[in-house]
Amino acid sequence: MLTDPIFWLVAIPAVLITGVSKSGFAGGAGGLTVPLLALAISPAAAAAVMLPLLVYMDFLSVRSWWNKQSNHQLLILLPAAIIGIVVAYLLFDQLNEQYLRGILGVISLVFGVYGLTLGEWSQRKPSALVGRICGTLAGFTSFVAHAGGPPLNAYLIPLRLEKTQYLGTAVMFFAVVNAVKLIPYTMLGQINLNNLLISAMLAPIAWIGVKLGLRIQDKFNEKQFKQIILSLMIVVGLRLLWTALTPS
Repeated sequence: MLTDPIFWLVAIPAVLITGVSKSGFAGGAGGLTVPLLALAISPAAAAAVMLPLLVYMDFLSVRSWWNKQSNHQLLILLPAAIIGIVVAYLLFDQLNEQYLRGILGVISLVFGVYGLTLGEWSQRKPSALVGRICGTLAGFTSFVAHAGGPPLNAYLIPLRLEKTQYLGTAVMFFAVVNAVKLIPYTMLGQINLNNLLISAMLAPIAWIGVKLGLRIQDKFNEKQFKQIILSLMIVVGLRLLWTALTPS
């Protein structure tokens, strides 16, 4: 990866988009990152490189959203998310690279379509049971592809929380989830010196993304930005599915 120009051409904008998302602006945009990186490197390597960066970006974001979260909703979501992480960890060794690309393709495609239509059919407030189901899915998809945003939003958005509380809850949720993921990623050998070196080289881009997202929150059309990202998720998802289904 260090000497592959294609990787860096993909990684820099992907990490920048994730940083913007981590600031609380266009929260689902970070789901694009691993599928996008998986076009250039293996899905497992993409997820491994991104996790330390996500933890770093969480650290930058948490300070801005501390004490603005709904602790009640976090108590519903986080235990379920940990179950999802454990399930993904137990299944991880059964998935080869082609399967992972296929899973990433499905996640990217389905969540892209879902995100573009979410506002049209999410009017009824969900129950705590729905929250636990969405939390489990968020934990699973976050482990596989750092793409827990759509399942989380499927629960949080219909609750119609005040914007600051919604963003604070999402930021705190992923701060905890990503910290927990460090344990199974290390156990699987995904966190190693080579991946950490690449993560460190991309850290300044992550910092710029977070700061940029905080700065443009009140100056940029968030809806249009999210529509662009979700449309890209659909395109990338189709490409990953094509790669997974086409014999090498």
